[in-house]
Amino acid sequence: MTIEPKTVLVLCTGNSCRSQMAEVLLNQDLAGQVRALSAGTQPQPRVADGAIAALTDAGLPTEGLTPKDIDAVLKQTIDLVVTVCDNAKEACPVFPRPVPQIHMPFHDPHGEPLESFLRVRDEIRARLVPAVVEALALGSGFSK
Repeated sequence: MTIEPKTVLVLCTGNSCRSQMAEVLLNQDLAGQVRALSAGTQPQPRVADGAIAALTDAGLPTEGLTPKDIDAVLKQTIDLVVTVCDNAKEACPVFPRPVPQIHMPFHDPHGEPLESFLRVRDEIRARLVPAVVEALALGSGFSK
């Protein structure tokens, strides 16, 4: 019996830093259990160079990352919504069916040195990945 991965939507305002890093980290660390997507309430034109550098520094894939508007993912079946900034929490859309949500804000490193992106990346991995495991009751299959 194959278990379908749970779909997690990570939302922030610009979808250029925190939500992009969270999408990649969740897809990497919870591969097979979670399919992470990210979107923004007001997406930026491109993913921040610092976010790409922080992911590359950890040996994580960055190909195909692009900011997406929340409307692009609203029709998908979402099992959990994670807001990573206060603005996205306030502007979080109403989904076609009730969706569990968690709010876990992270510092916005946009425009700061690479060290800020690295710190936020590590904080997302340390706090958000286990929170998603718990929220979705994924059990002991989680390994870092």
